Order: sequence, then C-alpha cells, then structure tokens
Amino acid sequence: MVLYRRMTPEDVEAVHAIEVASFPTPWTLDSFHYEMRENNFAHYVVAEDDNGNIIGFCGMWLVIDSAQITNVAVLEEARGRKIGEGLMREAMDIARNHGVEVMSLEVRVSNTVAQNLYRKLGFQEGGIRKGYYTDNQEDALVMWVNL
Repeated sequence: MVLYRRMTPEDVEAVHAIEVASFPTPWTLDSFHYEMRENNFAHYVVAEDDNGNIIGFCGMWLVIDSAQITNVAVLEEARGRKIGEGLMREAMDIARNHGVEVMSLEVRVSNTVAQNLYRKLGFQEGGIRKGYYTDNQEDALVMWVNL
C-alpha cells in the first residue's frame, strides 16, 4: 500500500536523496529547503511505503491559474508500481482544488516511459525546448493538459 501526502520540511532529506539518485543534475538540498519554507508557489506530494519510507515525490509551482511540474521521481527499486502515476494524479487534484486550469511540464525527449505516462494522464505535446538539459544539452518536450 502506498500513501500519498503533502511533503513537509521534515521530508526534505529523503526527497533530496531520491532526487540525487534519479537525475544527473539534481537540485540541491538548499533548493528543497527553500521550496518548503519560502516558496509560496511550491506544492509537493510524497509517496510513502508501508514502513513510512518516502519512495517518490512530485513538485509543482501553482501560479494564478497554471501549474508547472518541477520534478517527479520514484526510487529505482519502487518503479513499475504506478507510483509516478499516483503522484501525478495527486498533484493534478491539488492543482484543480486551487483553481488551476492548465498544467505543464518538460520531459527529456529520450524519456519515453515518462512521456507515455503523461499522455495517459491527458497531456499533449506543446513544443520542444532546444538544449534544455544542462548535463548533455538534450532537448525537452513541453507537455500540457487542461485540468
């Protein structure tokens, strides 16, 4: 069983560990502390396993009537159990409850697994951001959905 809940400042270290394990250019620990304590636009959801361990997270910024997904990650050993989908659905529900009309994100053009999930959730392709990822200059596919 997986529990989805709002992230708290106490979750920052566990979330950062997942970030570091998941991305070639991870956000810093300080970035997550800032998101939790100072960024009023930031909303984060975590996935917890039966033992209370955080196994995934999803972050977004809610600004007026739009939401921007900032990052989504699931521990490698917990992948394939629809946790990413659960995190995205929770984020979408939070955004809807805040009156958000449109949600967008960027995803690596090579990350077809994530793209397929986003399409399943109703996201459409909106364009390409050339050289978006600083680690290898890979392009990002912009995707969006009306909520």
